[in-house]
Amino acid sequence: MDLRSVQFRYTESLDAKDLEQLSNLFDHSAFWATDRRFEDLAKAISYSCPVVTAWDGEMLVGFARATSDGVYRATIWDVVIHDDYQGAGLGRKLVETVLGHPHMSSVERTYLMTTNQKQFYARVGFSENATTTMVLINQPIDGSLLRQVEEVVQ
Repeated sequence: MDLRSVQFRYTESLDAKDLEQLSNLFDHSAFWATDRRFEDLAKAISYSCPVVTAWDGEMLVGFARATSDGVYRATIWDVVIHDDYQGAGLGRKLVETVLGHPHMSSVERTYLMTTNQKQFYARVGFSENATTTMVLINQPIDGSLLRQVEEVVQ
């Protein structure tokens, strides 16, 4: 495969046709992101900066996005490469493109979560961090705590 034909683009949104390609890419090449809804994908993209896509002609072959405050912390999300394009350096280029974006390039710490790709990310420069392992999974927040905070703010 000739990676010179692959074009990388920063984007702020994807149209319906591109969202369909992204959904297909997730379904085909990302076990952790199958069956995502177009509306949810569009919303996630709208809250992300940067969003990087990789195209071979009209075919979406790679995707990654990040969220960040631009200074202290950032998280890389949803790095996916089409199966037919894996192993040729496209994933590294995609991650490096995300990290090189002005919103990311001077952030103190960049985090990511991975299930099976620790070795890949270690080659890119990431290291394991056992101190940040907490997660809250779609759990409602106690409304009384929110009211207490609102009273203090007023």
